[in-house]
Amino acid sequence: MSERYGYVPHRLLRRRVRDIASGIEGELMAVVNENVSDSAVREHWVELAYIRAASGREFTTAVGNVEPAATPPV
Repeated sequence: MSERYGYVPHRLLRRRVRDIASGIEGELMAVVNENVSDSAVREHWVELAYIRAASGREFTTAVGNVEPAATPPV
């Protein structure tokens, strides 16, 4: 089995984003291409976004669920 993960560049890194699946906003900390397979015979890779919420806890979501957070009104 090859490497388990690899970092992927993303235009929203270190910016405020929203996870459309949960509605939670936070800072996009990393995007990782991760091998989630359970055997060496068939690899299964997914791109996960790591978002740090206001609480300080990080959670993951599919990269396709990440969008820029709405700018608060001035």
